[in-house]
Amino acid sequence: MLRFITGRLVLTIPVLFGVSVIVFLLAHLAPGDVTTILAGPFATEAVKEKLRISFGLDQALPIQYAKWLGHILQGDFGASIANRRDVVELVFPKFLNTAILALSSALLAYIIGFFAGIFSAARPYSFPDRIVMSVTLMLGNAPPYWLGLLIVLLFSLSWRLLPATGMTNIMGDGGAWDVFLHLILPMLTTAAAPASIVARMVRASMLEVLSHNYIRVARAKGIRRSVILRRHALRNALPPIVTICGLQLGYLLGGVLFVEVIFAWPGIGNQLWQAIQARDIPTIQGATLVIALAFVGVNLAVDVINAYLDPKIRASERAGAS
Repeated sequence: MLRFITGRLVLTIPVLFGVSVIVFLLAHLAPGDVTTILAGPFATEAVKEKLRISFGLDQALPIQYAKWLGHILQGDFGASIANRRDVVELVFPKFLNTAILALSSALLAYIIGFFAGIFSAARPYSFPDRIVMSVTLMLGNAPPYWLGLLIVLLFSLSWRLLPATGMTNIMGDGGAWDVFLHLILPMLTTAAAPASIVARMVRASMLEVLSHNYIRVARAKGIRRSVILRRHALRNALPPIVTICGLQLGYLLGGVLFVEVIFAWPGIGNQLWQAIQARDIPTIQGATLVIALAFVGVNLAVDVINAYLDPKIRASERAGAS
């Protein structure tokens, strides 16, 4: 197992290098001039040139990238052009807020997806199965901005049950209960699509396992269906389910931009949107790089979990070590 983890860690190095190159180039080659935003549309070229020199934007891109990467490796993400603060101070607290939303949404999506998928797999091609799969299909294809606005309209504006924006009430104590109340609506919006994807994957994976001969033998022995599903089918169906769950978590940690903007959730997606509007290159680079690191880390964790669950992977690793 240690050899497997080491190999995966080594493979992440070129991935992270490629991500850093893409992040750097996308931020610098995007249309627009950051000096115009900083100095104003009526600034002279001399003023703009001084700003380019002060921020090092007058140098060649390879030189800028080498300096930027060197600072990144030392934990220095630079200073925000728009806010005049360290990018680390802006990005990492917002990433923690996104992690709260992402982890809670992922947990809700996993619970709903698992129960819906197992329920449908236990009754394949029946009327309840078709109803559940139809609902997941609609939720999975609903645009998040449309679903978010609909949820705000119903639960906040019409029924006045829950707050619609922010993470805490500015007039409240800002405690855990206040955060939870503000979390419910964006969590429901964010969890809808991953829950539908997990449900369909659980159903497909379970149906594939239930078609194997050892399942038929277990049924012939008179073992109850619930025991077959729980002890015999679910574990062997887990590897693809874990993979899709990890991908969904990585997607959520990347910051669901529309959801965070609609609900004014102070996460990294909202911060990235503000940085793009302000043409704040260091913040764009820092936020995007943190998102990429989170996604790579989740994928690495998924590979390790799959290696533990799948005996074929463990057998191949032992054969390679011998």
